[in-house]
Amino acid sequence: MFVVTLLCDPSSPKLDAALPASLRNAWGGGDVIWLMPDVAAEFALETAPANFDDVWKDCDALGVDLVIQQMDGRRKKMLLADMDSTMIQQECIDELADEAGVGPRVADITARAMNGELDFEEALKERVGLLEGLDSAVIETVLNTRISYMPGGKELLSTIKANGAYTALVSGGFTAFTASVAKELGFDENRANTLLENNGKLTGKVGMPILGREAKVQALEEITARLGITEAEVIAVGDGANDLGMLQRAGAGVALHAKPTVQAQAKIRVNHGDLTALLFLQGYAASDFA
Repeated sequence: MFVVTLLCDPSSPKLDAALPASLRNAWGGGDVIWLMPDVAAEFALETAPANFDDVWKDCDALGVDLVIQQMDGRRKKMLLADMDSTMIQQECIDELADEAGVGPRVADITARAMNGELDFEEALKERVGLLEGLDSAVIETVLNTRISYMPGGKELLSTIKANGAYTALVSGGFTAFTASVAKELGFDENRANTLLENNGKLTGKVGMPILGREAKVQALEEITARLGITEAEVIAVGDGANDLGMLQRAGAGVALHAKPTVQAQAKIRVNHGDLTALLFLQGYAASDFA
């Protein structure tokens, strides 16, 4: 049995009741259940429709995300999340680079690396090298003045934790940021790279080994083994090429407002909803949010 979910941006509720009703009728699904009025709805389906990809494109053009997945086991026991452009709205290294006066150069490298055009580790070393000599105190300034949280993040964390899920923040960014973000949102643990400092200045070096694509997969393997759960019981979310490994291995891999190359390879694509989409996809209604 499958479940089809339709959702849109909660800040601009526009999911017309006619859309899920028409799809339910066309595909022979069950009754439409509204998870949040004008924002998210779902219905059960016996078999996956052959024209799903074409209908997905039509819905995407309307500002609506369309997802189909197995009904059984969709409520997960663990969240594995990227940080930059996923749990927060910025790329931390780009913000640091802006403070260092090399913003455009670093932002270009970041965009290409996240789209899979550059090797992540080499791109990270190059970008960090451009930060050499930056006052370490700038990290706190960036945290306080430049970082904003992705809408729906607090609801996501509080709701799944209230229902017994474990949460891990795994970032190709830096521990100086993940520690703060994890504490604010309530993650159980966080992993990231370390910016090396000396005498209050960034050295332009990053601690080794670098946490990249394979390290995120390793985190998935290690944490699930420690918790005694399977990878199928994990929902993972990210936006960049270095997230693809964990997105493809997790039971539900959500490409959130992701780069084109990531969307092309991800199981689940959310282009319009916020982080509450991960709750709707697991069958939580807005009334269930903690």
